[in-house]
Amino acid sequence: MGFLSECCLGGTALQTLRLASIPHSFLGSPKTLTLNRLRVIHSRRPLPGLAPRFRPFSASAVRTVPAVAEGDEKVVKQNRQWRAAIDFKWIRDNRDAVATNIKNRNSNANLDLVIELYEKYLALQKEAERIRGVRNVVANKMKGKLELSERQALVEEGKILKEGLTALEEDLNELTDKLQQEGQCIPNITHPDVPIGDEDCSAVRKMVGSPREFSFPAKDHVQLGKELDLLDFDAAAEVSGSKFYYLKNEAVLLEMGLVNWALTEVMKRGFIPLTTPEIVRSTVVEKCGFQPRGQNTQVYSVEDSDLCLIGTAEIPVGGIHMKSILPDSSLPLKYVAYSHCFRTEAGAAGTATRGLYRVHQFSKVEMFIFCRPEESDFYHEELIGIEEDLFASLGLHFKTLDMASWDLGAPAYRKFDVEAWMPGLGRYGEISSASNCRDYQSRRLDIRYRPSTTDALAGSPKRGKGAGPTQFVHTLNATACAVPRMIVCLLENFQQEDGSVVVPEPLRPFMGGLEVISPKFRRV
Repeated sequence: MGFLSECCLGGTALQTLRLASIPHSFLGSPKTLTLNRLRVIHSRRPLPGLAPRFRPFSASAVRTVPAVAEGDEKVVKQNRQWRAAIDFKWIRDNRDAVATNIKNRNSNANLDLVIELYEKYLALQKEAERIRGVRNVVANKMKGKLELSERQALVEEGKILKEGLTALEEDLNELTDKLQQEGQCIPNITHPDVPIGDEDCSAVRKMVGSPREFSFPAKDHVQLGKELDLLDFDAAAEVSGSKFYYLKNEAVLLEMGLVNWALTEVMKRGFIPLTTPEIVRSTVVEKCGFQPRGQNTQVYSVEDSDLCLIGTAEIPVGGIHMKSILPDSSLPLKYVAYSHCFRTEAGAAGTATRGLYRVHQFSKVEMFIFCRPEESDFYHEELIGIEEDLFASLGLHFKTLDMASWDLGAPAYRKFDVEAWMPGLGRYGEISSASNCRDYQSRRLDIRYRPSTTDALAGSPKRGKGAGPTQFVHTLNATACAVPRMIVCLLENFQQEDGSVVVPEPLRPFMGGLEVISPKFRRV
């Protein structure tokens, strides 16, 4: 069972976070009123040791929430912290396992604080229920025949009880927000077979093919793209900045061909095709486990709004069934989505990321599955199998890795990466990944299903009121084709001594039958 979010701020609010306060029973001895054996809160004090732990924001991120007048209900509603269905009881009851998992994933989540806040939340909730019970007793007394003085005393007592309960409920809401803020930092649990450590500890799961041996000096895709008049980085840098590019001539056909080839092949396997919004609410980004704000964020935020550009179609596809209860009969739901993607690539530099390998904008075909919990391991294997079939059919040499715990990010329970050999760059480079996120994302996006039960006598499924309680679905995602890196692989692996590049046979029907990309004739 997964439970949490990479975004430790939880929600879109960038305003000052109020400190939570809780009643006297947890804080010592604030001033109280004693009324018919009921102690009602008369003062509010902040939780000890719970000063807000803010993550740094970039200047552009801070500007994404416009300044507003205090009391604007619409803005308050927009900035209210969203809440995930985190199983805090499970976390508390499995404290040692969760602590080990946090350590194994190199996370900075504060488990002790989460459990402390949860215990205070339970106690505060119990206190609120006690006051409600006393209010009910007072209300029932007022139904009887009473002297005027007795009724007046009960009315006054009811008012004080109401004020005390209102204060408690405000404290409970603030404490819940703080609990969510900290709880969402705890990463998903980890598959027992995942290697522990950094990326270098990842295990090779499969090796396909072998590196091509060239009888001539191999060029990288940047040189090939220039000589074949396929890529223009210089003009793009003038127009948009570094890490942007123009595709030209056959490279345009290659991009369109790759997209249509990937969509066609994945649709054959029962996936529903989608194009998606490419601007989404920041809360949806957070609920999928990505951090939309911070100095090293990979997410572009839209100024003066709560909107972000997507870094992957995983985000809008994950949100397509947000706040839904899916019919059991509809599962699994399999989507294949085409979108443009936008990433800041903060901190990325050097020869290892030059050219098309790491860019700010690119096209991608993404697979996404919603399924029953007991089926997610099976569909994870299916997704990585599809990726391996696609890349093998193009004749690429690649290896599949079972990624180590430090490289999983917060959402993934397990992640397989495919790294293809890129001879021009002289190394393997990641071209896809496939992640099983279990119920980590669905608990944040509120996506459930109602399992159908079986009539023991008739053997037929029951639905409706007689069916079992709802459960959170499991979500999985995998890359079918990240276009720029596929272009890197194809240009570098299929280059010829005369400077041309052979188009792999599976792509030719999607490129008008083009077999070879040849050097352009240039008049001297």
